[in-house]
Amino acid sequence: MSLVAPLVLASTSIYRRQLLERLGVPFTVASPETDETRLPDEPPEALVERLAEAKARAVAERFPDAVIIASDQVAVIDGRVLGKPGSPENAAAQLRLASGREVVFHNGLALLAPVEPRLQQALILFRVHFRPLREDTIQRYLERDRPFDCAGGFKSEQLGIALFSRMEGEDPTALMGLPLIALTGMLERIGMPVV
Repeated sequence: MSLVAPLVLASTSIYRRQLLERLGVPFTVASPETDETRLPDEPPEALVERLAEAKARAVAERFPDAVIIASDQVAVIDGRVLGKPGSPENAAAQLRLASGREVVFHNGLALLAPVEPRLQQALILFRVHFRPLREDTIQRYLERDRPFDCAGGFKSEQLGIALFSRMEGEDPTALMGLPLIALTGMLERIGMPVV
């Protein structure tokens, strides 16, 4: 039996909206307005899972009959959590740290529905190996892509791909912030198949 319910993306991210548009399903967008502060000593896995669920629940209060999709992402280098840099200086510092190293992206995905299973969650990891980056390369990249609202300080769907030596992961959309492979499985389980 098919579920007929509005679909709401609990995010103001243009990147997540563009990813969800790939599925060709109608949806609306709502700001989750949640506190994204990391708890003391909170592991990155727990952080993204907690925030994805919190975002979904915050939006569900306003849309109780809708299917809510929420996601959260952090970049991690040797246990150090990197969020959105917010400025050119912070983005440059993040890219210097990533130079020649592996960055692991932790994605928490939550789907909250008015039917069972009410809450579905997934943790999806994606690894990026950076080339050694010279300072002039970092500065030119930041001037061109301006990735100040992206975890890790780069946009893989644009010029940021040129900074990598390789990528590892089962779902490339996880790197962009909304793991569509896991999401389509979640939608199917509640009777909303995409295809």
